[in-house]
Amino acid sequence: MNAPASQIAATESLLAFWRDAGVDACFEDAPVDRTFVPAPPEQKATLKAVASVSAPTDFSGAVAEARRLAAEAGDLDALRDAIAAFTGCPLREMGAKQAVFARGDPRAPVLVIGEGPGADEDAQGDPFVGRAGKLLDRMLDAAGLLDKVFITNTVFWRPPGNRTPTPQEQMVCAPFVERAFALLRPKAVLLLGAAAAKSVLKTDEGVMKMRGQWREWRLNEGDVSAPVLPTLHPAFLLRQPMAKRLAWADVLDLAAKLDAAD
Repeated sequence: MNAPASQIAATESLLAFWRDAGVDACFEDAPVDRTFVPAPPEQKATLKAVASVSAPTDFSGAVAEARRLAAEAGDLDALRDAIAAFTGCPLREMGAKQAVFARGDPRAPVLVIGEGPGADEDAQGDPFVGRAGKLLDRMLDAAGLLDKVFITNTVFWRPPGNRTPTPQEQMVCAPFVERAFALLRPKAVLLLGAAAAKSVLKTDEGVMKMRGQWREWRLNEGDVSAPVLPTLHPAFLLRQPMAKRLAWADVLDLAAKLDAAD
């Protein structure tokens, strides 16, 4: 029996809420990812071809190549070119049209990191340009931060079906994210959503537990560090408008910390 569209939408919204809150337990014999969105029909052939190839379980070679390319990038423009030339991320062969690196002021005092490009970003080549991006811009603008941010993601190619990037995909792209951090040397970092917070901070904590709490991100090399604030992803706020007040409080906290640092 087909459920009404309103019930389906409500169920999807609730599942998304628990996913973003970091819920990782279930009451079935085996875990089921009910938040997975299948790839659209035009991507099925690509995904089937990729699945038919024995994918390596060891990504150390790809990570080493990413580190080499990232280290050679002397500025953010060179880093953008290095990412576009990188072939080690499996997402590149899963239907993405192009690499999506960043937008914003390359001298910005705030680095904003999301999880990965969506359909709009894949089409336009810039992060956070869809509905979630417009909401993010409105919040930043209201807090006086819109011209003070440099925005990127944990991965630079669109995951099929806009799914959450895997830890392995994020691991391969991490050297580029860290290089952007090192080149920018921001005064503060804003992490959008659970996937970004877990990847950058190397934790399994849920974003609902982490949000609103300042952490530190320190690179192993280069003596680069900055205070980091995890918050809710704008896409989550579109599904759960009542949570906007929490994210708005985090953005105001970020603005206050930036003012105190000046």
